[in-house]
Amino acid sequence: MDNLRFIRETMESAASFTAVSGWGEIAIGLTALAAAVLASQITDLRAWLSIWMSEACLSVLIAGGAMLRKARAAKLPMFSGPGRKFALSFLPPLAVGAVLTVILYRAGLIGALPGTWLLLYGTGVVTGGTYSVKIVPVMGFCFMALGAAALFCPVSLENVFMAIGFGGLHIIFGIVIARRYGG
Repeated sequence: MDNLRFIRETMESAASFTAVSGWGEIAIGLTALAAAVLASQITDLRAWLSIWMSEACLSVLIAGGAMLRKARAAKLPMFSGPGRKFALSFLPPLAVGAVLTVILYRAGLIGALPGTWLLLYGTGVVTGGTYSVKIVPVMGFCFMALGAAALFCPVSLENVFMAIGFGGLHIIFGIVIARRYGG
């Protein structure tokens, strides 16, 4: 019995985490596009930040629900083996992003937030994606490249970069994931 448990645990830890939902990524992309349109109409920095923080919270809910639904449909455990490793690798860059958001906001460097968010989100996707299907880290590298570009472009393009990254990249990669990896 101990040997069977060891074999099962070894196979779980070697498997790829495939509960990343393409449909969830598409939904996140669509809500991010809506947030970008709304944020582009706002001149108050606090309101702008509030829109994007609300979008981040909504995205977490969408992603979590979609991943849970996909994992349940496939009768896979969500947080064992690769799922746990994915979460433990994905969350630290997001926590750093939260801390840097406060610091950059207090320093009056709001223009650096889109690039910082895109870079750190991409980092989380790359690190978490090492325990997922191959397309997930590729998506992360695209976010990182876009974030680096955003840091060197005029602040007036911040919503464009947010729309391209959190909107466009999620939709594009969501379609690929949905088609190739079952929703």
